[in-house]
Amino acid sequence: QVQLAESGGGAVQAGDSLRLSCAASGLPFSADAMGWFRQVPGKEREFVAAISKSAGTTYYADSVKGRYTISRDNAKNTVYLQMNSLKPSDTAVYYCAASRDWGNSLRYSNRYVYWGQGTQVTVSS
Repeated sequence: QVQLAESGGGAVQAGDSLRLSCAASGLPFSADAMGWFRQVPGKEREFVAAISKSAGTTYYADSVKGRYTISRDNAKNTVYLQMNSLKPSDTAVYYCAASRDWGNSLRYSNRYVYWGQGTQVTVSS
């Protein structure tokens, strides 16, 4: 079956960096666009970043643009999220997800078919 396993979360100070990884299995990874979303209790899941299946195109939420970088290694079936200059407002559970869609549709959670279990990122001031 399809599994998306996030790792790399943790507790850091404001200004620090983290790199999240998401290892995929059971799906044709190179045929799927991948995205990262985040969620805090009581709020809807929020788009963070997405990358096309070929890694030729990336998309970012305005709140993370210039600080986060999404990348993928299709040979390793893994997508990454490099997060720099972290802020307390970045605190959330981060989820990776797989989609057969493309373009700006990747900004919407309902365009994703498979989801990971999430990894907690906590940024203190």
